[in-house]
Amino acid sequence: SQTGTEGMFADLGHFNIRAVQLSFNGILFPSVALCYIGQAAYLRKFPDNVANTFYRSIPAPMFWPTFIVAILAAIIASQAMLSGAFAILSKALSLGCMPRVRVIHTSHKYEGQVYIPEVNFLMGLASIVVTVAFRTTTSIGHAYGICVVTTFAITTHLMTVVMLLIWKKHVIFIMLFYVVFGSIELIYLSSILSKFIEGGYLPICFALVVMSLMAAWHYVQVKRYWYELDHIVPTSEMTMLLEKNEVRRIPGVGLLYTELVQGIPPVFPRLIQKIPSVHSIFMFMSIKHLPISRVVPTERFIFRQVGPREHRMFRCVARYGYSDTLEEPKEFAAFLVDRLKMFIQEESAFALAQDEEESGGAAGEVSDALARPRRSTVHSEEAVQGQARVSSHSASGRMSFHTNQAVEEEKQLIDREVERGMVYLMGEANVTAEAKSSILKKVVVNHVYTFLRKNLTEGHKVLAIPKDQLLKVGITYEI
Repeated sequence: SQTGTEGMFADLGHFNIRAVQLSFNGILFPSVALCYIGQAAYLRKFPDNVANTFYRSIPAPMFWPTFIVAILAAIIASQAMLSGAFAILSKALSLGCMPRVRVIHTSHKYEGQVYIPEVNFLMGLASIVVTVAFRTTTSIGHAYGICVVTTFAITTHLMTVVMLLIWKKHVIFIMLFYVVFGSIELIYLSSILSKFIEGGYLPICFALVVMSLMAAWHYVQVKRYWYELDHIVPTSEMTMLLEKNEVRRIPGVGLLYTELVQGIPPVFPRLIQKIPSVHSIFMFMSIKHLPISRVVPTERFIFRQVGPREHRMFRCVARYGYSDTLEEPKEFAAFLVDRLKMFIQEESAFALAQDEEESGGAAGEVSDALARPRRSTVHSEEAVQGQARVSSHSASGRMSFHTNQAVEEEKQLIDREVERGMVYLMGEANVTAEAKSSILKKVVVNHVYTFLRKNLTEGHKVLAIPKDQLLKVGITYEI
């Protein structure tokens, strides 16, 4: 019964509402009800067999088939727990409450069906440790029971909040729901808390440790993000920043990864202060994951010019759906360069269209001015207007030719720089607490956060960046 309930909790984010309703009302609830009714009837007749009610209440010929089904149900229970852990942690990852890990989506239809290799390994390791430490199923059962009943109580409280704030049900209906379900779960919880010392403390301690780590990571990440926002350099000051540090351009293409999509991240001024050089083609790259299955490849990259055009510096946002996989480095670079050249061509065509529109407006103003003199000069005016139109078209043609020539030269330049090499740059931010910070803040920032950042998956591994093309720029944030 607990297996079926856990399966329902794990599947809430995996299937649609109708499937969950049908499986719960048609299979799970009747099965659980019959199971408990049968055990209650058996205990009324044999009250001394309370220690092993389930197996003793089974008829002898059905023992082994039921035993096999129970083992399979235990396997399903473990899978349900794993699925629930993967789903919850993937949401925590999207909210910035845990370090970046590799999330594998196993379904193209349901976003909640995910697999996290690192978490799977840690869960397996924890299961072995708990089994060796507790040795008996009795203590594990106490921990299991407290975990399940506490989950029910938490769900009831959260459902009450949803009914009040989102569904906006009547207060009387909400109170009836809370009193009925809350009182039943409170009775169960109060009865099982007596086993807290006998192994029931395990899920509570485990939850406190995980929540503390998540809270510490989220706190520092938010502080770090606001620090970066407070220290960004406006895009309009790019020219002044380059001239101030006497930056020279070196061959190749540079990609600086950053979470920010506005302004210049503080790691860039740090880079040009220490090494006053920037690649001939330079991009500020951001990877964003969207809550949709797939992003059309033609819409993968969004480009924007940073600073004057002659600087050849761009901002690029790469968008991926949860079913999309990051391309291999060579494929990613080729696709990125191809879309960059297309962006340059489209921007040039747009600028040319604007120039033609402005020149057309100027020719119209000339025609209007020529139309004002006396009628005796009509023929001469028409000739002048014709010459003005011819001159305008020829100027437009020359402008279009020069623009196309400039675009082709810029494309060829990009191809040459790509052949010279592509370098990936990432900020290696060392976050420390300010000297005037409290002891608790120093522990969280200087020790807990640093431990998590150094011992879990690094960003370049998640982004599949080749190590021989990676350059890390060290920077310290005092928060």
